[in-house]
Amino acid sequence: MSAAIHACSLVLAHAPDLVRHGSKPAREDAAEQIKPALRSFEDALTYPPHQVFIGNLAPEALWEIERPWWRSPSEAKREGPLGVFVEQEELYERMAAADQFQLLHLDGREPGAGALALYRNGSRAGVMDRAHDLDESLSASVLLENLACKTTGALALEHLLSSTGFAAEDLPYATGCGEEAVGDRYQRGGGNLGKAIAEQAGCRNASGSDVKAFCAGPIHALVVAASLVSSGVYEHVTVVAGGSLAKLGMKFAGALRHDVPVLEDVLAGLAILVGRPQDGAPLIRLDAVGRHRIGSGSAQQAVLEDLVVEPLSRLGRGILDVERYATELHDPEITEPAGAGNVPQRNYKLIGALAVKRGELDRTRLDDFERERGLPGFSPTQGHVASAVPWLPHGLEALRRQEIGSTMLVAKGSLFLGRMTELADGMSILLEPGKE
Repeated sequence: MSAAIHACSLVLAHAPDLVRHGSKPAREDAAEQIKPALRSFEDALTYPPHQVFIGNLAPEALWEIERPWWRSPSEAKREGPLGVFVEQEELYERMAAADQFQLLHLDGREPGAGALALYRNGSRAGVMDRAHDLDESLSASVLLENLACKTTGALALEHLLSSTGFAAEDLPYATGCGEEAVGDRYQRGGGNLGKAIAEQAGCRNASGSDVKAFCAGPIHALVVAASLVSSGVYEHVTVVAGGSLAKLGMKFAGALRHDVPVLEDVLAGLAILVGRPQDGAPLIRLDAVGRHRIGSGSAQQAVLEDLVVEPLSRLGRGILDVERYATELHDPEITEPAGAGNVPQRNYKLIGALAVKRGELDRTRLDDFERERGLPGFSPTQGHVASAVPWLPHGLEALRRQEIGSTMLVAKGSLFLGRMTELADGMSILLEPGKE
């Protein structure tokens, strides 16, 4: 038995008044400094990468739109074929509905001891209370991060269920793959947000758990989900994740230095439905999963050898036998002002250079590799969200329409950030058209 991906939903929630609670803006007490550079909802809605994210534009359209994209607004809708874009007020309302312990108060009250002040259009909106006086894992800031993640993940799962007609009560299992750390002082990060998101979306017969792997989490989770389906444990599994509030405004300093708006003002959510092969759903090639091995080291070439070359060689294929690669799809208009460059472009140059080295690609065509087999970056820079998954719903449609014969999702992670190992991480999956 094998497994297929039936659908993927991506959602965005505008959260300008939560940017001050991002990890870096909060550490640097930058709320007033950031305020003039925050975008209106209209500006965020018409930002071309956001319209790509929810499916109203094709990713390739960004190559034809003059940059900077934030000065080139596109025709925009709040709903797209792949997801929705909600305003901050709706986000707040959904967060309040998802708060089972009544710690979020949107009644304008002043913050008490340990509480975090919340704002609406720059004015006091209310507070997020802590759940324990001494437990750092139950502090107001951590709980706000987790609640925002739960809420945006549930928004994505609700959209997935609605758009596919899949009954919430028929979902047996949900796997969370976000970067939040839900727990208390005895089990910091123990989870389980996958199950909490499923509960919020009305999936009363579901169970669930979380998969943690830094930015590569969604691809690890997809492999786990596909394995559970392929083995017959469950007929369907969803992979879900919400946005990372800690990463709001993460690169604000670079944006302000270059007179760029703070583009890290949205929270993203994702939901992916994995099930048995049917109805032309694209197949996950479980015999061609790429994994970064401990002994490979962390050099970029070694990582890509593990994630791209090795799994393809198992099928007797080369790099050019994949028609579209999706890597870390970070929006370059966020990363470039911060000095991090164009992340997806750099990845495609590395994959193309690997193809040249292996004699599969003529060196004169190296500069064409990005546009021929890659994608422009269009994702919020929220780590796990950007790692290949934003292409997934676009890729599913391209595979269903037989526009491409295969696509590979390549995700990398930075395990060394946790100071427990100096290793990098990574995982890849290959998708092919399904059969009717």
